Amino acid sequence: MRTPGLSRVVWRKSSYSSGANNCVEVAVGSRWVAIRDSKNPLGCVLVVGTDAFAQFTAAVKAGVFDLA
Repeated sequence: MRTPGLSRVVWRKSSYSSGANNCVEVAVGSRWVAIRDSKNPLGCVLVVGTDAFAQFTAAVKAGVFDLA
């Protein structure tokens, strides 16, 4: 999977973050999703395929993981 230079992507965070810097941010490409920590925007970035990201977010919404 090829991704563009991540310096040119548009990062966004959840509307639930209330503008705080304590959440994850995502950048979406046509076949990938990049994920980073908003507290460390120059740190590591995780890049996954769009299908994998969709499956993960669906599992979170379905309560598959114990997030407590």
